[in-house]
Amino acid sequence: MKYIDQIDMKGKRVFLRVDFNVPMDKEGNVTGDKRVRASIPTINYALDKGAKLIIASHLGRPKGKRVAEMSLKPVVKVLSGLLQKDVTFLDDCVGPAVEQAVGKMKEGEIILLENLRFQPGEDKNDAEFAKQLAALCDIYIDDAFAVSHRAAASNSAITEFVPVCAAGFLLKNEVEYFKKAMVNPAKPLAAIIGGAKVSDKIGLLENLIEKVDKIIIGGGMAFTFLRAAGYETGKSLCEEDMLDTARRIVDKAKQKNVQFLLPVDAVVAQAATAEAEAKVCGVKEIPKEWIGLDIGPATIALFSDALKGVKTVIWNGPMGMFELASFSKGTFELAGAVANCGALSIIGGGDTDTAIKKAGLSSKMSYISTGGGAFLEWLEGKTLPGIAALEK
Repeated sequence: MKYIDQIDMKGKRVFLRVDFNVPMDKEGNVTGDKRVRASIPTINYALDKGAKLIIASHLGRPKGKRVAEMSLKPVVKVLSGLLQKDVTFLDDCVGPAVEQAVGKMKEGEIILLENLRFQPGEDKNDAEFAKQLAALCDIYIDDAFAVSHRAAASNSAITEFVPVCAAGFLLKNEVEYFKKAMVNPAKPLAAIIGGAKVSDKIGLLENLIEKVDKIIIGGGMAFTFLRAAGYETGKSLCEEDMLDTARRIVDKAKQKNVQFLLPVDAVVAQAATAEAEAKVCGVKEIPKEWIGLDIGPATIALFSDALKGVKTVIWNGPMGMFELASFSKGTFELAGAVANCGALSIIGGGDTDTAIKKAGLSSKMSYISTGGGAFLEWLEGKTLPGIAALEK
């Protein structure tokens, strides 16, 4: 795979695929600019090297139709403010008007195209639509890791029609940190897996067992494993149809000599609300009408101790309902243990990212992935079409 810093862009039309799928309020104002900020190093580099920069993204799921509230126009203000530079917005992403505007571009100028998904060919990975996009440029740069797990015209088919294709800095970071985590990791390697459901993480767990030394399980999914081990778990989240799968995963871990750690105590309540009375009990003593909503202090100590001496940590999924203060301690304390264990720490998944930010520990993590679903599928061992297209 080529990277942006390996190619000459001076005077060239550069098509940059980014992820500007930003949150907006009802008035059409951008309420979070994290994804725009993530693209700034790549944009600035291209501009410094004399590129004529054509930026393209999707926003939401308009399903091939124009949806006014999913226009990328409000992003212009945010992007130009961050760059301290004028950004021209075009109300389409292909067609004669777009071609004419691109044809008049000078070095260092920026055009932001309208939502790619307003065109039905984008989600269909349509070759004809990809050719139209490719006709706008001399060079293609992909910096949208978050959509790498979906084959679309703007991240897959387009690479067949542009002579020079490369990854931007954000995508480069994702690739390099993934290799550090899963291809050639410093050992021991520990994986912390949380979240609600075992069914969402089967592929992930089965792939990790082949590569890691320790797996730490928290969140709602832990109660399915505990039930599979024969414990009563009250009204805690439990996937009854996943009990055999949970037993199979634990057995596989034993066969591979992978340490598989489950909670030994939990913070429980009769309702998942801020007002509910919460208490700590061992996982063998969860009352029938109570719900496990966080890992308890003994589990925090157990999991934190398991991180001592590890060289690499991968984390996907919180340990409990961290959005409520009563059930946030497990996630926050474990985040502190990860931050202070001295290992390379790679974090993936929107909820995990949010929790670590809420704990004030983002800056102490080695890398926080920008792609939730893409990060998860990559950890599962799946081929990501957006990455595969660049690797050709």
